[in-house]
This record gives sequence, structure tokens and C-alpha cells, in this order.
Amino acid sequence: MAHAQEVAAGKRFEFGKNWAHFLEALTEERIARAQSSLVRMLGAKSLAGQTFLDIGCGSGLFSLAARRLGARVRSLDFDPQSVACALELRRRFFPEDGWWQIEEGSALDRAYLESLGRFDIVYSWGVLHHTGDMWAALENAAVPVAAGGLLFLSIYNDQGTSSRRWLALKRLYNHLPRPLRPVLETAVLIHQWWRPAVKDFFRMRPFQTWRQYYADRGMSPWHDVLDWVGGYPFEFAKPEEIFDFYLQRGFTLVRLKTCAGSLGCNEFVFQRT
Repeated sequence: MAHAQEVAAGKRFEFGKNWAHFLEALTEERIARAQSSLVRMLGAKSLAGQTFLDIGCGSGLFSLAARRLGARVRSLDFDPQSVACALELRRRFFPEDGWWQIEEGSALDRAYLESLGRFDIVYSWGVLHHTGDMWAALENAAVPVAAGGLLFLSIYNDQGTSSRRWLALKRLYNHLPRPLRPVLETAVLIHQWWRPAVKDFFRMRPFQTWRQYYADRGMSPWHDVLDWVGGYPFEFAKPEEIFDFYLQRGFTLVRLKTCAGSLGCNEFVFQRT
């Protein structure tokens, strides 16, 4: 089923539409933060001479960050609006750049991924659990990783019953008439942010956690809330499940950043041995 058909049937969230709004507020500081997060997790201050594949590029922010760090970048996304976002960023910052390719493509299309060749770094942050077949997507993401190359991905943490409740809420959101969706969006915003807001208030540091969220990855908390409540399809896994999955496929774990049991994503950097 094509992307537009899945959206119309309530089976898929329009991630690209959300990211298009995010680009309207994109700042140089956020781009710098995105670059810093890549440097921190990949353990390299420069990606010069490296090839970088962004599977599910979303807004295109991290493709831009990789390109600014010197990598030769190829970006793909199943959502045409996300592809348009990445094209807009390339137009703004790297017009007519032959070292940044952008196209529509699916993480579930193994033959397509095989046709791309091999890359030093394959990046897929917060994407593969939204494909509708996470384990197949995880399998396919390993295909383009070169020998000795890195696979940097993040996957939603499995919280048992809580994760399954969120799955039901996301399914409901995508089947709601659009005029009713802001009700759920506001409820999720309050649910996720009232505790940090109260703690910051009593610590005499209003909205520090909100501001720090920008600082960590350069992402917008509000647009991530929309992504969270609407992000469907939706799957999740325990850290050890991801670790074992790639260990069996000839990868070793280089770096791990967990979400400490929260609703967020666990981040992994694997190396093909």
C-alpha cells in the first residue's frame, strides 16, 4: 500500500508534514546541536572521507549535520514530505551539492537497499519501529553497512503494558477526525511534561528541562510530542533484544545510551566485524 493510501486509511502518521513545520523554526544552534550528537555517539569530530546513509531522514536535519561534518551523504525516506524537507535543507545549505543525494525509498525494500552499495555509517534514528515490520527493517538496515562500518540506530524502549497502551493511543489518534486530534496532542504534552515543569519550577529553573531537550539533539520538544502521539505504526524492543539481534549478524556493540526505562528510545552504535 502506497504512503498516501496508508495515511488515508489511518495506518500511518504523516511524519513529513510534522517535520515541515519543524523546519520553519530551524536555527543554526539546533543544527550545531545535531552535529554534536553525531560526534558524541560516533566518537569522531569529523566525518570527512566517510559515506553516510540516512534511512528515514525525516526533517533532513541529521543528514545536514553529517554533510557539515564532511560526509558524503545519501538520504532516503518513505514519506514524500520528508524527502521534500531534506531537499529544502539541501537547497538552503548545500545547493547543487553532488555529495548529498536525496530520494524516496523504504527500509522494508531489501533489494533497493542492496542496490545502494555499502556505507561507512548507516544512520536510522527513531525510524525502524515506525515501518510496520520493525524486525525486517532492522535486518535490512544492516545490509548497506560496509565491513568495519558503523550502524547507528535508536529504537523505542519496551515498557511492557505501558508500551501497549501507547500503541492503542497512537492507533486511536490516527483514526480520529483531524479536528479532534489536538485534544490528544494537548493531553500527551501535559502527560509528558508536567512533572519536569513542576520540578524545574521548585528548583527555581523554569523550563530548564524543555530547553535542555533542544540542547541534547537540536530537536523541538513540541514536534517530538506530535511525533510521539501520532507515530504509527509503532513497535518497541528491549535493549538486550536489539543487542542479541545484531550480535547474531556479525556486529559488536560500540556504544549504548539507554533511556533509563522511560518512554523514549535506546540508542545503539554497532560495528560490523
